[in-house]
Amino acid sequence: MGKLQNKAAVITGGGTGIGSATAKLFAEEGARIAIVDWSREAGETTVAAINKSGGEAHFIEADVSEPDQMEEAIGKAATKLCALHVLHNNAGGSSARDGIATDLPIDEWWRTIKVDLFGTFLGCRFAIPFIASSGGGAIINMTSVRAIVGSKGAAAYSAAKGGIISLTKALAPECAEDNIRINAIAPGAIKTERVKKLLDKAEETGNDMIVARHLLGLGEPEDVANLALFLASDDARLITGAIIPVDSGTSAT
Repeated sequence: MGKLQNKAAVITGGGTGIGSATAKLFAEEGARIAIVDWSREAGETTVAAINKSGGEAHFIEADVSEPDQMEEAIGKAATKLCALHVLHNNAGGSSARDGIATDLPIDEWWRTIKVDLFGTFLGCRFAIPFIASSGGGAIINMTSVRAIVGSKGAAAYSAAKGGIISLTKALAPECAEDNIRINAIAPGAIKTERVKKLLDKAEETGNDMIVARHLLGLGEPEDVANLALFLASDDARLITGAIIPVDSGTSAT
């Protein structure tokens, strides 16, 4: 029997990269999946792959930074899946417009805060009641090694991901009485398509220093998905409020 047998999971940003890898792994382990993504093409591609493999997946189009859209999306997901046990707040990311504080465009600062931090908050806000009514479960947020160690060139992203660490720690005691565990994963440089593009300009963006600190090499989306599965499963039943790196040793150097 799979580690998530009979569980219902929502994954934001599940159309590509880490989100897609996590959705596929969760489905392999028995979960019913709802992917929330702004890209219909990407989301439906992952959903089709899961369904073709014998799993159950649904696509819901939404912008995670818009409260009305997220409230509707989480409600639709809970209805389609007949319950909600797991939320993976995966949507987010930086862009090449991020940079040092004195140079980055102000609108890029707010875009990053809104998508990464506010979007994570909205996912938690609207999913918690459904998870509680389903008997409890797990929320997995996504922070970053750049919220743990200092590095230049990503002021907005580092700040947003640092906020997710604080949000995760604040929500863990709030939700424990409802049997909801809330943890966060802090990846290093993971070889998604988005990150590959940023690494092409590594020296310019400051990512070259981050890459050099990866003691075991850069990670793959599946490396993060494996930890997300553990945190979503009953194997992690006593873990909440934790921030766990998958960063190839970056935060240790």
